[in-house]
Amino acid sequence: MTDLTGRVAIVTGANRGLGAVFVSELLERGVSKVYAAARRPESVAVADERVVPLQLDVTDPESIRRAAQIASDATVLVNNAGIAVNQSLVSGDLDEIRREFDTNFWGPVLVTRAFAPAIAANGGGAIVSMHSALSWLAVGSYSATKAALWSASNSARVELAPQGIQVVGVHVGWVDTEMAANADGAKESPERVVREALDAVAAGDAEAIVGESARRVKAVLHEDVRVLYPQLAR
Repeated sequence: MTDLTGRVAIVTGANRGLGAVFVSELLERGVSKVYAAARRPESVAVADERVVPLQLDVTDPESIRRAAQIASDATVLVNNAGIAVNQSLVSGDLDEIRREFDTNFWGPVLVTRAFAPAIAANGGGAIVSMHSALSWLAVGSYSATKAALWSASNSARVELAPQGIQVVGVHVGWVDTEMAANADGAKESPERVVREALDAVAAGDAEAIVGESARRVKAVLHEDVRVLYPQLAR
């Protein structure tokens, strides 16, 4: 359980979409400062003196190191930055797949490694990572990156708990942001996703399962793989 009042937070990919909503909601919940991290910090909309734009490219270890030095007072980390390249793992562009893994998997892992010592030294806190329902229901390279991140978060949760660091994984279907602009089907609002993610932090939960599609997939994870992928049963 992590009370956000008075906390110092950092949000990756904070210049738009879910990241920008995370910044706004954290301010609403009483944090004292939010480092709004982005590759181009000038693209961060600053409407509150508590928002500090911060240059951070999650695929660049040197950029991560510099950001961790600047934001050494952080006790809440939101791993939000991500991309989708929509490649087949069997026949897709490997360079694009590697770029996706660098952003969606290695990015959060390296940022977590950089910030966890400071969060522990500052008395503990929370790390929130965006996983997606596609962590469980695979459709190409994006799903593979999120499944890998889900596993990494599970490992980090066990390792960091003794240091007073709560790790929350957020699983959700399509979200109504630019990334999912061409996706079919129902989409969750960014505001709902962020609200339920931060509610999970406040409640001391390990996961936030947002929306019917994510809950439906999780409900059958214990079943035979052909339940998840009915085309295999044909």
